[in-house]
Amino acid sequence: MASVGQSLPHDSATGHVTGAARYIDDLPRLDRELYVDFAGSPVAAGRIRSIDLTAARAVPGVVCLLTYDHLGGPNHFGPIIPDEAFLAEEEVVYVGQPIVVIAAETPAAALRARQLIVVDIEERKPVLSIDDALAAKSFIGPERRMMTPGAESDADFEAAFRSAPHTLAGRFVSGGQEQFYFETQAALSIPGEGGDVRVISSTQNTTETQAVVAEALGLGMHQVVCECQRMGGGFGGKETQSAIPAVMTALVVKQTGRPARLVLRRGDDMRITGKRHPYQTDYRVAFAADGRLIAAQMAYYSNGGAFADLSTSVMERTMLHADNAYHVPMLRVTGQVCRTNLPPNTAFRGFGGPQGVAVIESLLEDIAQVVGRDPFDVRRLNLYRDGDPARSVTHYGQIVRDHVLDETFDRLAASSNYRHRVNAVTEFNTTSITHVRGIALTAIKFGISFTTKFLNQANALVNVYTDGTVQVSTGGTEMGQGLYTKIQQLVADEFGLPPSRVRMMATSTEKSNNTSPTAASAGTDLNGAAALVACGQIIERMRDYAAGLFASTERGLVAAPEHVVIDDGAVWDDRDPSHRIEFGEFCAMARRERVDLGARGFYATPGVDYNRETGCGNPFFYYTTGAAIAEVTIDRFTGELTFDRADVLMDIGRSINPGVDRGQVIGGFIQGVGWVTNEELRYNDAGHLLSTGPTTYKIPNVTDLPRVLNVDFIDNPKHQKNVRQSKAVGEPPLMLGICAWMAAKNALQSLAGDKRVELAIPATGEELLTRMTALVGQAVPDAVGTSQISGRR
Repeated sequence: MASVGQSLPHDSATGHVTGAARYIDDLPRLDRELYVDFAGSPVAAGRIRSIDLTAARAVPGVVCLLTYDHLGGPNHFGPIIPDEAFLAEEEVVYVGQPIVVIAAETPAAALRARQLIVVDIEERKPVLSIDDALAAKSFIGPERRMMTPGAESDADFEAAFRSAPHTLAGRFVSGGQEQFYFETQAALSIPGEGGDVRVISSTQNTTETQAVVAEALGLGMHQVVCECQRMGGGFGGKETQSAIPAVMTALVVKQTGRPARLVLRRGDDMRITGKRHPYQTDYRVAFAADGRLIAAQMAYYSNGGAFADLSTSVMERTMLHADNAYHVPMLRVTGQVCRTNLPPNTAFRGFGGPQGVAVIESLLEDIAQVVGRDPFDVRRLNLYRDGDPARSVTHYGQIVRDHVLDETFDRLAASSNYRHRVNAVTEFNTTSITHVRGIALTAIKFGISFTTKFLNQANALVNVYTDGTVQVSTGGTEMGQGLYTKIQQLVADEFGLPPSRVRMMATSTEKSNNTSPTAASAGTDLNGAAALVACGQIIERMRDYAAGLFASTERGLVAAPEHVVIDDGAVWDDRDPSHRIEFGEFCAMARRERVDLGARGFYATPGVDYNRETGCGNPFFYYTTGAAIAEVTIDRFTGELTFDRADVLMDIGRSINPGVDRGQVIGGFIQGVGWVTNEELRYNDAGHLLSTGPTTYKIPNVTDLPRVLNVDFIDNPKHQKNVRQSKAVGEPPLMLGICAWMAAKNALQSLAGDKRVELAIPATGEELLTRMTALVGQAVPDAVGTSQISGRR
């Protein structure tokens, strides 16, 4: 009856395709429920001189207009640095920053009031770009440093560059990305007795939402319950930034005693919420004549926006992934978050990893061009080597072990017919005058765990009922990734039941307290493990009771819990398998004998001991690895890119649900392709976002998908860690989408000859056309900075 390893449907699959799955906007209206809206800053930076609410108050149906002084607690929050205001006080620091909360009887009344609120602001010149922030010395947090043990000496490090046969230096630019979850930020708050508030939130972080609402309203956390049944997508965008809508609705509840709901319009959501951090990276690298890496230095600068949010942790993960899947004998990295007048940027699938991975993958492509080797061979040459002490230690001191990177490269090259296709691409480019093709491989080694140690914990509540059915509650939230389904399968197998007899309950702080966000790809790792701990406690009690029940002098059986079997919907002693008790009947019997059939399980990830001050240690429990090959065709006259083929191969351990995992791999991969090709955020000089919806911001659609897509998994018998030897799969595939960008760069390289190709992320049609025009001799502005190449034989 085992369900682990089976491709069972997502637990909400039927609801999703029929429309029966309810999101916050679908929940029935409550008695006297109010509609919530807000008025935000019309400028990116300035001082508030006055707020005139007179005309707005006169709108029929407007119930209240609330500003920061209506909060019962402090007007600031932040998961790391508490520098962000719930509602602006004297200063505004980005376009759309909430100033006034509006509650009304109808959406029309709320919107009309919003239009009539007059905020007089003394405007100042905003800081919008990384270069602006560097010039103004506008930063969030101190500069962070990390380096390979042994690379601390300036003399030794510089000597490595002086003696290297080749060096490269330059600047790499990658843009931001909108999470574009289908369900926008949303919250429904409901008054309880004695000032209590129940918040139903589209959030990845129920505990954080509970804590922030309690603090903002001047309540204790015990007076606030946060609940999340499901989200219509999150991708990191609802890890922290779901807090403000929750606070707005809870504030209305506190002021009026009536339920209140806010579901952001798409344009408002895109204007005021943070996105993937844009980065600017200054680098230099030294390498041997065969392309082997000798030393590298990366200085990362991110655009953090107006407040800290999670930017310092995002930068930390970028620095931890500066190496990606490759061993760099001497590596130095620095990271600085820049403060600008944009909405505070935040978590996004990959959490800083993509910005680091893209840089070194681009460098390896350039190195291959310099040394005259196929980029595949240069990458394989530099891979981490399992079991080789000289080539298995990262720049932060963790050993990269139990992986199959070499095997992944070799199998992918063979299964994709890579060598033949490289020759075919070369032949095509020598004959076509209208199009150019490119082919490229990139890899991923993504660390799994929160890099902040205390977040690597989870708890779960498992209740077994007297009819033999089970309810499970954890702190993990379901955003479409299949977390509930995987935990349902794990618990079902523990009790030997079909999954239909296990019910996953809405995530609630009332049942699972002090939980970590559902992030870092660790949702199943943490919450699934906690659920299994709870199951183990119940099963131990069941076996103790059953041992006495099956003991029989007539059959010569003494009480022996180790012989009790709980499986296949029944309970029996393996010494007398003919005497079986149906599981539900057994549970009813156990309850009558006062056996506890409920348990709370707790799990803390072992072996995670990274020291943030020294930049050394083990920030990760294990790594998820893989590689992908992309082949693209670019129209030389329009810059339009066609994705011809993709081959993806990953080590995800023993899959709990192969169907769900395959969906995560494909979805993450295509989301990564979107970041590096078409998804471009555009702001004007005043800090107003211009790309505020699907008509102006291009997420991938069916025409952007690979015409051929092959996805496969490689077996790794060395991986014996984690829940059922599975591996996290949520974030790593996104970074493999970089291969599409790399293939575009490879295509441009065929036009460049000995010139070095500079290409920014995203490689939009305009960007590709500009680069191709530059390569055939016409002068165009350089959007990604300058670079230098030096070579010595």
